[in-house]
Amino acid sequence: MQQSSIEIPKRLLVRAQQGDYEVIMGAHLLQRAHEWLAPILDPTAHLMIVYDMALQTTGYVDILKRGLAPIFPHIHSVAVESGESSKSLEQATLLYRSFIAAGLDRRSTILALGGGVIGDLAGFAAATFMRGIGFVQIPTTLLAHDASIGGKVAINLPEGKNLVGAFHAPHLVLYDVTTLHTLPLYERASGLAEAIKHGVIAEPSLFTFIEEHVEQILAGDTELLTMLLYRSCKVKADIVSQDEREAGLRAILNFGHTIGHAIEAIQYGVYTHGAAVALGMVYEMEIARALGLVDSDSAKRLRVLLEKAQLPTELPEEQKGPNVINTFIEHMRRDKKARARSLPFILPTQLGAVTFVESVDEDLVKRILADVKRQ
Repeated sequence: MQQSSIEIPKRLLVRAQQGDYEVIMGAHLLQRAHEWLAPILDPTAHLMIVYDMALQTTGYVDILKRGLAPIFPHIHSVAVESGESSKSLEQATLLYRSFIAAGLDRRSTILALGGGVIGDLAGFAAATFMRGIGFVQIPTTLLAHDASIGGKVAINLPEGKNLVGAFHAPHLVLYDVTTLHTLPLYERASGLAEAIKHGVIAEPSLFTFIEEHVEQILAGDTELLTMLLYRSCKVKADIVSQDEREAGLRAILNFGHTIGHAIEAIQYGVYTHGAAVALGMVYEMEIARALGLVDSDSAKRLRVLLEKAQLPTELPEEQKGPNVINTFIEHMRRDKKARARSLPFILPTQLGAVTFVESVDEDLVKRILADVKRQ
């Protein structure tokens, strides 16, 4: 019997110094996990599934275990509390202890089942346990399609996001799009922000594709979600394959993140990562427009698409006061791209192209944060 286009997984190769790996995207992949993992993992080694506690009611952990059981007899699992607060040294230590208790050794592999927080945390634990063991990314959120590719893993400190981390490429990214059907709408919208970002920085046809299909994507259309993931992941894969360790080109992936990370950190719990990045993209696009780098039409198209994607495009009035904005600015000065406490930005020059501006005038950034619509 011939398989439908939905049943045939899409495959994407990512080049990495630690070893090339595939991103496999399609429906109902968890129950067939052994098919993808058997060729690349030792069947006698111990596997540890690190998963988001929120997945306990979905059945995905049990489905994955059954999908592995035909080949892998030594399967363990450990749950992690949901949320950004789990990306901590304390939680990493708890994972190390669970690894030891389960008998993991240097042949073992960590399977990160969940969103970007789980991928970052489990990947960091894998990178540092016994000086580095293997791991596999198994995203269950739309947002995680960005974080799961590229091998950047990290935890947070109170002073900022992702300040302690490593480059540790996964053996495989297994993306079962049917897990996205149980996401609430705001989570699908949050994940769409990173795909929109990929369109702005490198692929205008992807931006147009999202403009044309945003309602169906948000509704969870499996075929469109698979196509979206493939096209968005390809942008990320092409960039990180050329610049795995963020020596230059990869920095363009930070569009929307300089301001977005500040908003996310200062307004902790108010915005999802994707919502914060959406705000960051709007404000950074307006900075580009104010500097004469990009035209008004591009800025308008971005804002309209984000609104259609049900993402925020402006901070509420209570978050525009001088004290809050000064706090945002101080956080931005701790950005990893900053030199001598500058305000560096990745800024669009058109849809599909960006440039790095090493330092933007603080007063301009403050004016745009205070009232983006008047710029």
